[in-house]
Amino acid sequence: MIVQRAQHGVYLITQPDHAQLSARIIEHAVTLKAHPRRDAILLAVAEHDNGWAEEDAAPIVNPATGHLADFVNAPLAVRHRVWPRAIQRLSQHPWPAALVAEHAVVVYDRFRVEDGWASFFSGMEAARDQMIRVSGLTSSELSADYVFVRLGDLISLLFCMGVSQPQHIGEWSVQLTGDHVLVSPDPFGGQSIPIEVRARAIPDRTFESDDDLRATVHAAHEVVVKGIVSG
Repeated sequence: MIVQRAQHGVYLITQPDHAQLSARIIEHAVTLKAHPRRDAILLAVAEHDNGWAEEDAAPIVNPATGHLADFVNAPLAVRHRVWPRAIQRLSQHPWPAALVAEHAVVVYDRFRVEDGWASFFSGMEAARDQMIRVSGLTSSELSADYVFVRLGDLISLLFCMGVSQPQHIGEWSVQLTGDHVLVSPDPFGGQSIPIEVRARAIPDRTFESDDDLRATVHAAHEVVVKGIVSG
């Protein structure tokens, strides 16, 4: 689950909804329009967080704070199991599956030297390499295509989290100001792209138990968070 601070409480955005927004954003990238693997790349972007669906349907409390455990603070076991689940769901689509496995390796790379992570990385890298072999493509092509996954994810994530601090990936800088995400250099050929994502609004409070949290989320009203992406 993604948590965004709001004026009166917090907004909860599911990881699959964030991923779908990522695809709706990056499909406007000029260099992707004539790409020979456009459909496979967009499938990877749209489904890269599908393994979180079960976790988002049953949110849990962070025992250290009493607040909802978002995707950053989810227990290690949760973060480790969502990615094999996502890859399995894409197993009939080897190239998207390889891209999602690469995404798991990249976004958690900072944990590589920490205890409890060795089997995760070996498993993700093995799954990625197997999917590359099945696809008949190469690691170099994967690296080139992965840029679209990473950039779409970052743009959507900053918007969904409401993070105003600039973030960087490769040559790009991404910054949220108000409801406007600015990407530089412009990958969208001058387009201004309206975006929106569903969220549930809950009070910013501590919870006595997972059941207390889940009842609150279930009763929460839905809101739509709207904005713009441009170069």
